Amino acid sequence: MTDFTDLLDGYQRFRTSEYRRHRDRWSGLSEGQSPRVMVIACSDSRVDPAQIFDTVPGEIFVVRNVANLVPPFEDDASRHGVSAALEFAVNQLEVPEILVLGHGACGGVAASLSQRFKGAPNGQGGFIAHWVDMLDEARERIVTEHGTGPEAVHALELETVRVSLVNLMTFPFVAERVAAGTLTLHGAYFAIADGVLHVMGEDGAFGPA
Repeated sequence: MTDFTDLLDGYQRFRTSEYRRHRDRWSGLSEGQSPRVMVIACSDSRVDPAQIFDTVPGEIFVVRNVANLVPPFEDDASRHGVSAALEFAVNQLEVPEILVLGHGACGGVAASLSQRFKGAPNGQGGFIAHWVDMLDEARERIVTEHGTGPEAVHALELETVRVSLVNLMTFPFVAERVAAGTLTLHGAYFAIADGVLHVMGEDGAFGPA
């Protein structure tokens, strides 16, 4: 099991291998970044976009949260972490592509489907419940069609990607760039069990990459 001491050991290996191997790249990155893709992924420890896509530092701008969800655009004084990162990636870094990456065995999806934290106070599941309630509409539809078994779990995991893509388009600065052809949105799903990446087509269906 990895603990903080193991992380420090890993850092030492990084300094003597990967850092030296990419020294010129790190030197350039110290002056700024220009990633081509923003990836919105789940915080799940098993789904690291940099590892899945075999990228090097500076290639992708990553935001991770529970169930890879993008909230709809809200013009209020609350603190909006995903929205701030999205605004930075699109308006400041001017990334030309955004990918929403869902995955199998997602705990956020399980929480949505089971409603296990519904009504819980913040700090005891309430934060999670209020976050995954973005999936409530999709959940009701899926439960009606599939129940709450494995088929429903998989269907809702895919739906996290579709919901996030729909919500992305509620941000005016995203919609404007998509309409202008300077920003493209993508959806994908990584199956942990077999390591296969599924890419979402224009019809909303997913197929192996």
